[in-house]
Amino acid sequence: MTIDEFMRGYKAAWEARDERAFCALFVPDGVYRNTPFAEQRGHAQLGAYWQRVKLQEDVRVSYEVLAATPGGGIAHWHVTYQVASEELFRIWAASTGTNLVARKPGDPLPRMVLDGVLQATFDAVACRECRLWWHSMPAP
Repeated sequence: MTIDEFMRGYKAAWEARDERAFCALFVPDGVYRNTPFAEQRGHAQLGAYWQRVKLQEDVRVSYEVLAATPGGGIAHWHVTYQVASEELFRIWAASTGTNLVARKPGDPLPRMVLDGVLQATFDAVACRECRLWWHSMPAP
């Protein structure tokens, strides 16, 4: 697998909100570090983590490959999505280390913007480890 192939699959899995497609990008004991301090290892944990994307709507992913080697690569990625549930909004707020954005009852949920960098290592057919560094905020 190459970084280009991985990023095409990552984009497709996220936009389709498809945990099976996401898991298929990884070797059976593959590791996804969605933050420097959290990891999901193996398809069961990867699939369980990816369930949160089902709380997103109108997902749009773009990326640029920054570096490619025979066994890995680095990409810059950018995602926007519409928060589709209060649960996801609470997950996002907790992950940012901030409080909930001031909202009044009945206010619409925000559209979110995420921007990050991904480093991945591969064997011939799948990702062995993927590390992310990212930031998110409500769209202006």
